[in-house]
Amino acid sequence: MDRVTVPALAPEQEALFRHIEDTRDHVFVTGRAGTGKSTLLQHLAWNTSKQIAVCAPTGVAALNVEGQTIHSLFRLPIGLIGRTEQPQSDVTRKLLNAIDTLVIDEVSMVNADLMDAVDSALRRARGRRGEPFGGVQVVMFGDPYQLAPVPPRGDEARYVRDHYRSFWFFDAHVWAGHPADGGDGLLEVGTYGADLHIRELRDIHRQSDPRFTAMLNAVRHGRVTADIAQILNDTGARRPPEPGPDEPPIITLATRNDIVNAINRRHLDALPGRAQTAVAEINGDFGRGDVYPADLQLQLKVGAQVMFLRNDTNSFGEPPRWVNGSIGTVTRIRGGTVRVELDGEEHDVEPAVWERFRYAYDPGSRSLSRDIVAEFTQFPLRLAWAVTIHKSQGKTYDRAVIDLGSGAFAPGQTYVALSRLTSLDGLYLTRPLRPSDIRVDPDVERFMSAAPGR
Repeated sequence: MDRVTVPALAPEQEALFRHIEDTRDHVFVTGRAGTGKSTLLQHLAWNTSKQIAVCAPTGVAALNVEGQTIHSLFRLPIGLIGRTEQPQSDVTRKLLNAIDTLVIDEVSMVNADLMDAVDSALRRARGRRGEPFGGVQVVMFGDPYQLAPVPPRGDEARYVRDHYRSFWFFDAHVWAGHPADGGDGLLEVGTYGADLHIRELRDIHRQSDPRFTAMLNAVRHGRVTADIAQILNDTGARRPPEPGPDEPPIITLATRNDIVNAINRRHLDALPGRAQTAVAEINGDFGRGDVYPADLQLQLKVGAQVMFLRNDTNSFGEPPRWVNGSIGTVTRIRGGTVRVELDGEEHDVEPAVWERFRYAYDPGSRSLSRDIVAEFTQFPLRLAWAVTIHKSQGKTYDRAVIDLGSGAFAPGQTYVALSRLTSLDGLYLTRPLRPSDIRVDPDVERFMSAAPGR
């Protein structure tokens, strides 16, 4: 991790740092957007005396904390894992045995199944199957009022309903109050029942306007009044300035990929030259286009801004040249490679292969099977002038156009978008906010009601 300048901690952050540093407690650090969760995480990473590993559920989130994705750190497959024990190499076991404290950022996107898989992997690797997380302290950062984990579908959803109270990380079986094996409802003492300490940061650092902060808090908890809605809508009902020498481009945050794709297409067309197209190769039943891991037809030009869609798998023992979420610029397109500039260095990128799995659920045995059913081959790149609200989490913008399209489709989505802004003056809306855009998950309200001070 490259050394960065970390702001001094506020008193409440310092007190929480000491709690994490001086105990072995499992701690969930939460708070509204802009309360300094990331600052505390950076301070912990640089000042702890413990051996820590920092990870996150997505490539973009892992990039933000200079860590690894959960799946790459623990060598876990994408998708629902169930109770299947995953193979562990000697390298992985040795790495997991060296960890004193596991830090998970953006934990609101982690589902209960993945949390239990992390617990299982640590127990097995460390040879301490009777102890939660194999004796590792787990410290999590995030805000469940923001983005939720991706909900399961079909047989996976039925499996989750049979095994979990909800799909949220806080309803994983490893935490106190959950049955040891999903069976008779009795806890197996020493095996499950890890205590989770909820600590909520309350001082806002991103926004300095107390009026805007109060509005964001109302959106967060689903308590938006008519007056608050009118202020937000009246402020956002402006045409954003045209980009120019004195007006830098304003990023667009949108709910759906198709909106983001249209914006990116417009910017691509504005570049000189003819676009070149790479057509994906599909073997087997990969499903509909909305589940493709990359564009079926990827169009690029030299000068295009692109995002990597998966981690570098060909670094041959060296640090990865890119991770899922890395942003770069296309500098050359030739033959079967695309050259991309990243942080001052150029890399030749080749097509990657994604494998699609399908689960079948047996209600009698309450078990899952997992088989490879298709492969998708394409350059692991996509255009990146606009971003979905989901991928904007953790970012801060002075100005942004918020495009909710036909409506927010996930709890917390509108709050995430609005809370990226440093002030109300930077808000531009493509349409007025509606009551249906303000959504709060009842499972989150249930869990957060246990936070201190509630």
